[in-house]
Amino acid sequence: MAAASAVRAAGRRSRQLFDIFVAEIPWTVSSKELKEYFSQFGSVQRCQLPFDRDTGFHRRYCWIKFSTPEEAQNVLQKDPHILEGSKLTLKQQIHRRRSQRKNPSE
Repeated sequence: MAAASAVRAAGRRSRQLFDIFVAEIPWTVSSKELKEYFSQFGSVQRCQLPFDRDTGFHRRYCWIKFSTPEEAQNVLQKDPHILEGSKLTLKQQIHRRRSQRKNPSE
C-alpha cells in the first residue's frame, strides 16, 4: 500500500511538469483547434483557454497539458509555431508548491 501511495504522489508531482504556456493566440482560434494542432506533438490531456467574462473573447493565451515530458519537449523544440498566420509564443510552465513560492500572493 505504501509503495502505491508513493507512486501516486510521484505521479502527481511529475504531471505538473508537462504544461506549456502559449501566448499570442489569434482571436479566431478555438480550444479545439489548439488541441488538434498540438496533438501532432503528443497526447494533449487538456487545453485551458481562459475567456474574459466582459467581452466573451478568449484572452489570447492558454495552457496545454501533455502526458509525458518528452511530448512537451517536442513542442518546445519546434519553432516557429504558426496558427492562422500568427506566430505563437511558447514557454514551459513550471509549477511550484505553495511552500516554495516567494510571495504568498502567487
